[in-house]
Amino acid sequence: MDAIILQILNGLDKGSAYAMIALGLTLIFGTLGVVNFAHGALFMLGAFCAVTLQRLLSLSYTVEDPTQKDFLGNPLKVDTPYIVSWFGDSAGNAILNWSVPLAILFAIPVMLLIGYVMERGLIKHFYKRPHADQILVTFGLAIVIQEIVKYFYGANPIPTPAPDVFRGSVDFGVMIGFAPNEIIYPYWRLVYFFFSAAIIGAVFAFLRFTTFGMVVRAGMADRETVGLLGINIDKRFTIMFGIAAAVAGLAGVMYAPINSPNYHMGMDFLVLSFVVVVVGGMGSLPGAVLAGFLLGVLESFASMNEIKSVLPGIDQIIIYLVAIIILLTRPRGLMGRRGVMEE
Repeated sequence: MDAIILQILNGLDKGSAYAMIALGLTLIFGTLGVVNFAHGALFMLGAFCAVTLQRLLSLSYTVEDPTQKDFLGNPLKVDTPYIVSWFGDSAGNAILNWSVPLAILFAIPVMLLIGYVMERGLIKHFYKRPHADQILVTFGLAIVIQEIVKYFYGANPIPTPAPDVFRGSVDFGVMIGFAPNEIIYPYWRLVYFFFSAAIIGAVFAFLRFTTFGMVVRAGMADRETVGLLGINIDKRFTIMFGIAAAVAGLAGVMYAPINSPNYHMGMDFLVLSFVVVVVGGMGSLPGAVLAGFLLGVLESFASMNEIKSVLPGIDQIIIYLVAIIILLTRPRGLMGRRGVMEE
């Protein structure tokens, strides 16, 4: 039982990333009708927002420390971060330690701006073009973004640690009634799951309970009728593109301590997340979230040694096998709508 619970936790962790990226993909497709293959790059840019803020906060200058001597008796030169000299040792080091959570505040405006520029500068010219054209141009954009990041940050993964209080593991088993040391799980992965659940819940609440969200949902169902009511639905859809970019960016920010950011991490998640969207149903927001967590859990169970010993390599193909089975039995996906990508 403890092994099953551990694999469910691992699956929810992976599923959180899949669900957040797939949610953004579905928001863009549902509002603009665009198949955005650059969405994985937005996830990657979010992770590098965390890296960038960490580097900015770590900028330092060199001073002589008379309390430390080298072997010749000369004062040692030490690097002192500007943030520490400005706010003092306690507050400055706390800010450095919490750079990843603080990167959320940094990433939101950055990703909103990137999403706005991407939509206004490129995507809007492909609204009425075939989906194949949209896939090609956004996939090309993803490669360009990837190479730019590689040029400025290098090809190697960049460690981006979580705050000290969330490093290490928690005895999760004790929390749910098991004996001590039976289910040990990393703190930050639990934080990532609850953070993802909060963001997903906030997006659904925004779409359901705000006037802006209701208009957007109406526009997703019948764009022409909403336009005839005198509402500038295109402007609202542009804002939704920015929100989708911000959701992907936040997913990347909080994932940075789990998987050190590298220039190709967006591509690693993109294909899997697009499979999640198709399985959930093109244009279905609940379907994208449901499929994200479902496929994350299945992938986690398929990675168990007991299963791999019977079916070698099953962990690499389980998502695609499930996708084939679901699409053969339910061609529109789990919660797909009639008429979406069926023309």
